[in-house]
Amino acid sequence: MLSQMDDYPLHQAAETMRHVGSSDRNFYDRYYFNLHGSSDDLFMVMGMGQYPNLGTQDAFVVVRQANEHHVVRASRELGNDRMDTSVGPLRIEVIEGLKQVRFIVEESPERPIALDVTWNGAIPAFEEPRQYIRKHGRVLFDSIRFAQTGTWTGDMRVADKHYKVTPDRWKGSRDRSWGIRPVGEKEPEGIHGSTPVMEGMWNYAPMQFDDYSILYIVNEHNNGERVLEEAVRVWNDPAREPEWLGRPEHHHNVTIKQAYTTFMDGSIIAFPEAPGGAFEVKVEPLTHVWVMVGTGYGLEPDWKHGMYKGPLVTEHFSLDMEADKDRMFGLCDNSARFTTSTGDVGYGLFEYGFFGQFDKYDIK
Repeated sequence: MLSQMDDYPLHQAAETMRHVGSSDRNFYDRYYFNLHGSSDDLFMVMGMGQYPNLGTQDAFVVVRQANEHHVVRASRELGNDRMDTSVGPLRIEVIEGLKQVRFIVEESPERPIALDVTWNGAIPAFEEPRQYIRKHGRVLFDSIRFAQTGTWTGDMRVADKHYKVTPDRWKGSRDRSWGIRPVGEKEPEGIHGSTPVMEGMWNYAPMQFDDYSILYIVNEHNNGERVLEEAVRVWNDPAREPEWLGRPEHHHNVTIKQAYTTFMDGSIIAFPEAPGGAFEVKVEPLTHVWVMVGTGYGLEPDWKHGMYKGPLVTEHFSLDMEADKDRMFGLCDNSARFTTSTGDVGYGLFEYGFFGQFDKYDIK
């Protein structure tokens, strides 16, 4: 099971690079990107993952344009060469590690999405806090991730609209994560039958301003416990050290108060312990996509990350977000405008989901 990657001094275990150090079925290695025009034109999310112990690799693109939800997705057997980051018509090319990456969906008149866009990082890639959750003796999450904001250049088509993607306004964020988290076909539940994969509120916002970005994460349980938290300012200039902003606070304006389909029309994220003085960020959502619908992140039984679909399968579909509103659930990813109390204006991702009861916002 040798591959071209075995010719590099990268090994972390006494195995070929096809194999990972853990035999846990849930080991994964994934890319996530989003793309927006600093406006409400559209919001796109793209991803690709490998699942070495399940022998699969899959990729997806989902985009909201107007009231349409479009998905292109593909899955294949992983094979021996993990440097092959293509899945049918979707592929990723790392041009310069941690700086420049290309994402392609090959043109086909049958599919609602085609693109050839290149990512350029605006800030140095930043290692986020490790996520570790053990329940009933089993490790459910043990993953590491880096995040980065940046800009896009290239061309894309969504339905019958074509876009010239230029870095002056086409921006986004990305992450790379790997480790252990639930993936693949449903396992026998046993004692874990009542164990939720996620609990409470998940809220994530990489905010991109002219000279810096703010990376904000809160995973908070209903009792106020925070199992994951981050608030840091990362400067575009790599010579400047990141600035930790202390414990962040959230004040959301929730309009639909139902777990898994929660919706909000604005928020204030506060940093009362910031070393340069307390400040707030006003969040104005621009447009949103339900990222768990059709991509593999969700609860849909026919398509999950790491699910074996055969040697190669490519699918696409489109939904009307009003007519098919009963299918929209889970994590809500928004393009958003961020305005600090000091007057800086930026754009980025505002992601949230409420998984179960959350009394602070009267969510049941």
